[in-house]
Amino acid sequence: MITRLAGVSMTELGSRLKEARKEKGISLDDLQEMTKIQKRYLKNIEEGNYDSMPGKFYVRAFIKQYAEAVGLQPEELFEEYGNEVPSTQTEELPEQISRVQTRKRVAPDSVKVLNVLPRILVVAVIIAVLFLIWFVVSSLAGNNNKNKLGSGSSGNVSVQQSSDVKSSEKATAHHSSPSTETPKKSSATKEKKNSERPAGQKLEVVSSNGFTTTYKLSNTDQFKLELKTNGGQSWVQVKNSGGTTNFQKLMNDGDSQSADLSKQKEATLTIGNTANTQIFVNGKKLSYEIPVTKEVRQDIVIQFETSKPE
Repeated sequence: MITRLAGVSMTELGSRLKEARKEKGISLDDLQEMTKIQKRYLKNIEEGNYDSMPGKFYVRAFIKQYAEAVGLQPEELFEEYGNEVPSTQTEELPEQISRVQTRKRVAPDSVKVLNVLPRILVVAVIIAVLFLIWFVVSSLAGNNNKNKLGSGSSGNVSVQQSSDVKSSEKATAHHSSPSTETPKKSSATKEKKNSERPAGQKLEVVSSNGFTTTYKLSNTDQFKLELKTNGGQSWVQVKNSGGTTNFQKLMNDGDSQSADLSKQKEATLTIGNTANTQIFVNGKKLSYEIPVTKEVRQDIVIQFETSKPE
């Protein structure tokens, strides 16, 4: 257990977090849903009461998630209140707080599947080999039957085939030259048209630092943004290049919000819960460069480079 630190410093840290939460219009119930931290622990953080926390690591981890959810920089808070925030140098990582480890553990059912998988692959290979043998044997048998049928009548037909071939060659001799040039012209025309078609839009990662990722959108004249929530709530905010807020709200499960930013050069997105939030740019889903298990709250900057086709 950690010793509660008396004084004004921790009260200032709790007050700062609480003030940021209220500015976002987020209640403690909303924050509990966003961070998956129990409401009583969130309240204790605001009041500077750490005696009820399970351990020092929980205090720092909960403060970090609280700060990210309300849009504050946890590193700056830890640096500013470094003498008051409990240190975790000697304490091991609790098993309950490690979401990444919990998700990476292999369930017993998965172990069973992995044990059975080699047998399934062996059976599949045997079936494939048997099918290949059957196919080769069938093909050879079919060719033998065709050769037997053709050998009985080839002598009578050979003279007629030779005469027919000569007459057909004479009939087509005068038209051979023009027919060979036409496909070349058509293929060249198709290649020229294909080269003139504009390439599809590009959405590339420019940089990634901390919990902020910058993308560049190019090869398109449209910048239509859509946000969807799936699996829970998420607080979102979208600002354009002029600093104007297009929208900011707490989106519930299944909600969607869109904006046309085609006249803007840049947009900044603040996503409170990336695990529950999907971002679509011109109908195509954006992939988070930073894993959602590493950073719950992320800032996404999209730079728009207009490219109108000629």
